[in-house]
Amino acid sequence: MTRHPERGSATVWVVALAGVLAALTLAVVLVGAAAGARHRAGAAADLAALAAAARAVRGDPEACAAAAAVAGANGARLRSCAVAGGAVVDVAVEVDVRLGPLGVRPAAARARAGPVPP
Repeated sequence: MTRHPERGSATVWVVALAGVLAALTLAVVLVGAAAGARHRAGAAADLAALAAAARAVRGDPEACAAAAAVAGANGARLRSCAVAGGAVVDVAVEVDVRLGPLGVRPAAARARAGPVPP
């Protein structure tokens, strides 16, 4: 009986290919999680800015407190809030995203809202 010199090499190639496919799948999942967190942060920033601007237009000194409450209700943290002249509000928020072996990282977003000039 003659032995073929490449006996068993297909198993090695299948295991290597499975490892590469697993790494690519993990990368796609992590990128998807990061993109989803970025979209959540953007939505939370938009809503927080709108809530604060609605209060700032009426002269409410608690406009940034409203922004913090809305950001928190959307799973975000308010990083900064500033009410400028003309009741224009600028907010920045962060949302934590779990990236598996990379740990927990923040996804940040900013938004501005205020009345439209006549």
